[in-house]
Amino acid sequence: MLVTIIHPDLGIGGAERLVMDAAVAMRQNGHEVRFVTNHFNPKHAFMETAEFDIKVIDVFPRSIFGCGHALCAYVRMCIAALYIYQLLTTRKSMIKKFYRMFIDWFETWTIAMADLICVNSKFTRETVCETFPCIRARNIHILYPTLNTKFFDSGGMVELNEIPKKARHIFVSINRYEKKKNIGLALEAFSLLQEKIPKDDYQYCFLVIAGGYDIMNVENTTYFVELQANAISLGLPREQYVFLKSPTDEEKLELLRRATAVLYTPSNEHFGIVPVEAMYMKCCVIAPSSGGPRETIIDEETGFLVEENPNSFAEKMAELVKDKRKTEAMGNAGRKRVESVFAMDNFAVQLESLIREVLSDAYK
Repeated sequence: MLVTIIHPDLGIGGAERLVMDAAVAMRQNGHEVRFVTNHFNPKHAFMETAEFDIKVIDVFPRSIFGCGHALCAYVRMCIAALYIYQLLTTRKSMIKKFYRMFIDWFETWTIAMADLICVNSKFTRETVCETFPCIRARNIHILYPTLNTKFFDSGGMVELNEIPKKARHIFVSINRYEKKKNIGLALEAFSLLQEKIPKDDYQYCFLVIAGGYDIMNVENTTYFVELQANAISLGLPREQYVFLKSPTDEEKLELLRRATAVLYTPSNEHFGIVPVEAMYMKCCVIAPSSGGPRETIIDEETGFLVEENPNSFAEKMAELVKDKRKTEAMGNAGRKRVESVFAMDNFAVQLESLIREVLSDAYK
């Protein structure tokens, strides 16, 4: 079967990782897969994109004077083909509410036309049903994103010269440089950590802030500068932290391999693939007790689900610094959980079953 995946921007992010894994899974099942997108930069994309036919149609701006991103995305795509739906926008101002009223109506109309609706977590399903009451009666399928474990298993070690050799306790944040990712929480938690462990231990701690960075994205560039200023204002020792822009897949893999813990800072994420990647690499995860992480992380077993504040994060960071055995045990438990729940084989079988279901209904 010929499958065309339509996605607005094939950059580096959770949604992009998902559609790419879906493409890989469908190809493994014998389907021919192509992409249609409005923006694609091979230097700012997942390595698997090189294996697919990608058609780029870019004739409309991403925004109008920095506003109307959703509307522009619809105009740019012309066709709304939603593989997975994530409701991440807010409606605070009156102008935004009016603007979203039209977009929400259009989304409701297009989603209701879909032959099959999939979401990436129970949390997302609840949000979709709450936002679009008209589709509550529909059978909304939960299709957890997967992990391409073959890449993680085959990845070799790479040099990370930015991390000093003396670093023993490495805390890593991996997110796009966007405000909604709340990366400043990691900086504040790392600052508080020095109050919770001896000075002799803190000097061997190191923080890595790594994230997707697109020079064409104004939010990426401004937030990056803001975070750098935050680190200075918090008085973090300059030799104990680093900011990385768009690390390669191999570099990200090495970060997870060496990390004591991943600090996952976004709240109410609809899924969040980073905790799954971290757990597969036997890395403990500290995350807010909200959204998708409540379905991926087992509290006190594969990581910690905590309140969304710097002190709660710092408390668990200190616990891991003090107890190396616990860190290793949680890492091993995380690996087993990913292998049993989020493996690519499971994802491919479930996705193929859904595709067959749609086809059988279409030809009845």
